[in-house]
Amino acid sequence: MKKFEFKVLKKKKFARLGLIKTHRGNIETPVFMPVGTQATVKACTIDDIKKTGSQIILSNTYHLMIRPGVKRIEEAGGLHKFMNCDLPILTDSGGFQVMSLSKLNKIDKEKGAIFNSHIDGRKFYLSPEESIKIQLGLNSDIVMVMDECPKKTNDYQMINKSMNLSLHWAERSKKAFGLNTHKALFGIVQGGLFKDLRQKSLKGLLEIGFDGYALGGLAVGETQEEMFTVLDDIKEYLPHDKPHYLMGVGTPNDILGAVKRGVDMFDCVLPTRSGRTGLAFTWQGRVNIKNKKYQNDNTPLDTKCKNLNLNKYSKNYLNHLFNTNEILGSMLLTLHNINFYQELMKAIRENIQNDTFDDFHDKYIDIL
Repeated sequence: MKKFEFKVLKKKKFARLGLIKTHRGNIETPVFMPVGTQATVKACTIDDIKKTGSQIILSNTYHLMIRPGVKRIEEAGGLHKFMNCDLPILTDSGGFQVMSLSKLNKIDKEKGAIFNSHIDGRKFYLSPEESIKIQLGLNSDIVMVMDECPKKTNDYQMINKSMNLSLHWAERSKKAFGLNTHKALFGIVQGGLFKDLRQKSLKGLLEIGFDGYALGGLAVGETQEEMFTVLDDIKEYLPHDKPHYLMGVGTPNDILGAVKRGVDMFDCVLPTRSGRTGLAFTWQGRVNIKNKKYQNDNTPLDTKCKNLNLNKYSKNYLNHLFNTNEILGSMLLTLHNINFYQELMKAIRENIQNDTFDDFHDKYIDIL
């Protein structure tokens, strides 16, 4: 099988145009990955996702280990066959969900995360080795190390302890992953909002050696300014020849600011979750389609939308769908949002290529 590879094609200050090669296809970066938490991108078919120009999706280890279980997916031929997806798939390790969803959890340095399912209360043990085993069983293309993702806090000692635990688990994850040249294993930089801890975490991960480096522990309640400060603190130290992934982020202007600071890969539930609740992202800004002012507005949602002929549906009609709780409204707005995100990423890539990214960033950072 083709070996996982990454190459920077062009760089403008810290913004990078790149190419990830996988045996399932190439991925142009910067890239946004729609989130298919439970082997589905909510309210969309895989065919529709592909029509938006999406090149890779993300799925979730925690949720899939609980339902339907890795054995069932393995017996179906792996996650790609199970969900009829021929795009590359990245799976996260489950650490964030253990923190955010399980009311009863315990962290043990050797055993990993011990927690109760948020569905039925069953007890699970998720060690670094088990997380890797599950992800390999799912047959994902990009695998994430097991880490601890603490909630936002200014407690330096707590974050330091958590960061060191994540480094210990990263080393164990690397050993469990073994030699899989057609797959990739990404390390996760932790350290909260503390510059020295972030740099110490990255240094430790570089010594272990990974195919890519993710920034975790963000999108947990910090401000955008705090997030950008973390990226500014570490952008000069991230390896040039590896992809940089900002986990769980974010809004369109989060993405613009992060690309400016050297990030190549993004994922977030925001476009799908917002689409299901009536919030649309457009080139003119955000639109709450349930607002009364759209009841007689027969103009398209976004005249700059270039894909999927989504502009055949008026704001008036979409407003009606949401105010009558019709499922089609959620489907159309979710697809619109994912399409908008992919058009944004394409425009970012084109502007980096054309040496106009700074102007593009400055034009849209306060609009989107």
